[in-house]
Amino acid sequence: MTTLHEPTTPAAGPAPAAAPATVPTPTPDLTVWPATTTEPRPGDLRVGGVPLAEVADRFGTPAYVLDEAEVRHRCRTYRDAFPDADVLYAAKAFLCRAMARWVDEEGLGLDVCSAGELELAVTTGFPPERIVLHGNAKSPRDLDTALRLGVGRIVIDSPAEIARLAAAVGPDGHQKVMVRVVPGVSAGGHEKIRTGTDDQKFGLPIADGYAQHAIARILDQPQLHLTGLHCHLGSQITSVKPYLVAVRRLVGLMSRLYEQHGLVLPELDLGGGHGIAYRPGEEALDLTALARRVRAELTEACAAAGLPVPRLIIEPGRAVVGPAGIALYRVLAVKHTPEKVFVAVDGGMSDNPRPALYGVRYAPRLIGRRPGTAEPARMTVVGRHCEAGDVLAADVELPADIRPGDLLAVPVAGAYHLSMASAYNLVGRPPLIAVRDGLARLLVRRESLADLRSRDVGL
Repeated sequence: MTTLHEPTTPAAGPAPAAAPATVPTPTPDLTVWPATTTEPRPGDLRVGGVPLAEVADRFGTPAYVLDEAEVRHRCRTYRDAFPDADVLYAAKAFLCRAMARWVDEEGLGLDVCSAGELELAVTTGFPPERIVLHGNAKSPRDLDTALRLGVGRIVIDSPAEIARLAAAVGPDGHQKVMVRVVPGVSAGGHEKIRTGTDDQKFGLPIADGYAQHAIARILDQPQLHLTGLHCHLGSQITSVKPYLVAVRRLVGLMSRLYEQHGLVLPELDLGGGHGIAYRPGEEALDLTALARRVRAELTEACAAAGLPVPRLIIEPGRAVVGPAGIALYRVLAVKHTPEKVFVAVDGGMSDNPRPALYGVRYAPRLIGRRPGTAEPARMTVVGRHCEAGDVLAADVELPADIRPGDLLAVPVAGAYHLSMASAYNLVGRPPLIAVRDGLARLLVRRESLADLRSRDVGL
């Protein structure tokens, strides 16, 4: 009699059939996720040592998660790549008090475009002299706040601002300014985010002499001290070449200003717009190549013009905070039609309008449970809002057994999500949670119905 688990000698006969091969679990592609992202078990995605499913359970969905270590790492990467330049974080990508503190502690300056962004930063303790204010239509409040708080630079964007700003400064005042010029360079991931051409609302064109005329007017205002030229070519730029063309054209303008006015400008601001990858395999701007080639181009162009090399300023926003963010959603419904499968979630264009505005594409992932044995299928992730264009991710692969109650995580959600969020359908904006070293903490709370009602003061 054979006891349980005791080895036995098999009887003679045909060899037993080989056991079926185990299908290995595919290695997850985490290239567009924060560097701290791990997946110890299938579906158990963690960022900053914190399981994303636990964040969803604790804070609810939709929600944004921001990896503090990734933000700080990207700030340091810029400082290392541009050691002899001023790096200003573009606050319009995303700003809260903690973000302002991180940027300050990592040695970056700040680029703001409203009194609201400026006041938030300064009241958090950010040094105003390291802040630049820009915008194509600054309000009187914007200018008054900038002057009251002692902002480092104000970027003049139109001729009308010159007299208004000089009057606000007063005859005995003094304010450093730059002037935004348009170099006539078309660059950017979508026509709605290309700002370096002559046919849009920003800046003063170089080609028709408009910029030179405005600069002459600025020089006539003793209260305004012109420190340099500013330009911004657009957003989501993945090639170095447009920046090199812009450098040549801006140095050409600096040379003409020297010839006409004896003016030597000590600063040159190339803006930002540095492209990032939103999905695995997409192209991103090579920061090392950008720094090396821009510096070489600037040095060569200034030498040819007989000018000293100005101090370079750059303004990354998306490239600092975008890859550090994740959006979390709960699946509410799965709908099968003859042509498509729609996965509806509890967020949408109120917390991420970018797909509707720019056609940007994301790569959401199922989290919080082990995927079943069903093969992946093509699906379209849609939001909860009353718009046919409320699509978060079109034609993406998700497990075919996805069902209501599941969690989806969308990487590269740190830039232009919360900063552009709205209360459409009176849903309220999601919270933002920071993660680091295994801890999660609330930075921005969820906007409640009480918040929305408090603004409605009439009957």
